[in-house]
Amino acid sequence: MSALEIVEVGPRDGYQGIGPFIPTERKIALLERLAGAGLTRIEIGSFVSASALPQMRDTAEILAACATLPAVRPQVLVPSERRGRDAVAAGAPCLVFVLSVSEAHNRNNVRRSPEESAEEYERLLAAIPADVAIRLDLATSFDCPFEGRIPEETTLALLDRLVTAKPEAEICLCDTTGRADPAHVASLFAQAKRAFPQVAAWALHAHDTYGLGLANVHAAYREGVRVFDASFAGLGGCPFAPGATGNVATEDVVWMFERMGVATGIDLDALVAVAREGAALPGGLSGGRVRAALSAGPNACAPAT
Repeated sequence: MSALEIVEVGPRDGYQGIGPFIPTERKIALLERLAGAGLTRIEIGSFVSASALPQMRDTAEILAACATLPAVRPQVLVPSERRGRDAVAAGAPCLVFVLSVSEAHNRNNVRRSPEESAEEYERLLAAIPADVAIRLDLATSFDCPFEGRIPEETTLALLDRLVTAKPEAEICLCDTTGRADPAHVASLFAQAKRAFPQVAAWALHAHDTYGLGLANVHAAYREGVRVFDASFAGLGGCPFAPGATGNVATEDVVWMFERMGVATGIDLDALVAVAREGAALPGGLSGGRVRAALSAGPNACAPAT
């Protein structure tokens, strides 16, 4: 039994900024390999405008293919009530509703204010069946590419409204730009957990733009967070956050926790093999360190016993 949960977001966050379209069949094959490595909770795509993010235009097809992949627990990202309804109609069992704390980023991303997105979230909750799982992604919880560091009280104030709407929803604080630091991550999670003890599960979505992705994951773990987003091969980079590079690499997160003696349930060798393929995707922006380290030789980084 693993002590934490790693959510693989490469098939959504990792692919969305890639220009050359990845054939749907290849996406499904990579999903199968990720599941074979032990990654079962996977963000397979998003229901968004195909003109804004053409790489995501086949999300409904990939969602349908998940019916033949019993190990995969798919979740899809949605930015509005309309897109959430579309995802539920397509059979999505879990929705990830995203909105930004930052006014500038939310308007750049979805053309509305954070308060208007909160209203969309509340309408979506009222419109979908009760058995559809909900996760809330709070983008720019720490930092915004346009406004800079976000005051902690601003994030907490928006959470006050959102938690009230659905206390049982998993809530993910997102370092959209990768400019958060471990002290900031620890402080915000500590305050959020004290302010909202009714939240059943907290998660962290970390980017590695400045090389602090793993340090931020560790800081959140020390504050009791047990759900972490990561992207195989460190693929990623938000198209709506200029300068942001990839997510923290899944293989790096697995390596760190396993070295710490914290079980992840992931087969690192199998994961590294699929990460190598992910890093070779045309147009992809990869990152991470463990993939290269394990390629240096069989004993270069032997696991702790």
